[in-house]
Amino acid sequence: MIKDVPKFLLHALEDTLPLLPWVLLIYMLIELLESKADLRRINRFGNKMGPLIGSATGLIPQCGFSVMAAKLFEQKYITLGTLLAIFMATSDEAFIIMLSSGEGAVWVLPMLGAKILIGVTVGYAADLFMRLIGRGQVCVEMPTAYEEAPQTTHEIFIRNYLAEKDVDVKCACGRSHTTDSVWKKYVLYPLWHTLQVAFFIFLVNFVLTAVVHTVGEPKFEAFMHSNRFVQPFLTCAIGLIPNCASSVVITETFLSHGITFGSCVAGLCANAGMGFVVLLKNTKKWKRNLALIGASYVISVAVGLLFNIFA
Repeated sequence: MIKDVPKFLLHALEDTLPLLPWVLLIYMLIELLESKADLRRINRFGNKMGPLIGSATGLIPQCGFSVMAAKLFEQKYITLGTLLAIFMATSDEAFIIMLSSGEGAVWVLPMLGAKILIGVTVGYAADLFMRLIGRGQVCVEMPTAYEEAPQTTHEIFIRNYLAEKDVDVKCACGRSHTTDSVWKKYVLYPLWHTLQVAFFIFLVNFVLTAVVHTVGEPKFEAFMHSNRFVQPFLTCAIGLIPNCASSVVITETFLSHGITFGSCVAGLCANAGMGFVVLLKNTKKWKRNLALIGASYVISVAVGLLFNIFA
């Protein structure tokens, strides 16, 4: 086993390196769209179309939207259903990895369809449930007038949702974009993010290669197939980890035939990025926060089990 480690490393490297140019290109495009997109009509999150628009927004591979949703929910700008719709639709790095992996690209549309259907269903069901128990939320109208009206994603994100007195405001990624040069914004940061994701992809490929080589591919696939109803419980637990590594692990394991599509969907539904971290900062609402985390986990597991039964 130990003498095969260099071979495992080489195999993992061969699987990872071809992805880098595509991952970098996608991140550069996302950064460009994020900085230029006009979201002045974002008030629509607060009306009856909230869960639908929230699900569509959550599909965008950028962790900032789950953070934005958590901030909006804390300030009563969106309903519980819209929050859950965004959380369920969020997939962090999953679509980027699928698009860049060649064969995995065929799973992008099924995953998009599954995620938006789940997000919309859960969102409207949650709002209906809250109304039935007399806890329906009336959203506060978001401010629309500013000295200089914000237009881009970064401007709106900072101006509406993160601005606090005596606080150095930064974007969800932990950096301030206001003074960033073009080189940093569109090349350096995407490159750094690409290298981070590539590192996690490399680790997953290495571990899976070692496991498959040790036990044999037929036995490995037979074992995973026999445990398809246990997988959602594990992938959802991994998905709750607030780090892009969790979505990388889940997606790469699926693309390597380590888990089923249903288990992958379940794990990615539970993967709300840093959204839960934002909510947990409000310690006064700890019961609500734990209930939201628990509900997200249970719903995601149920989704995975349903997929594994019928798919």
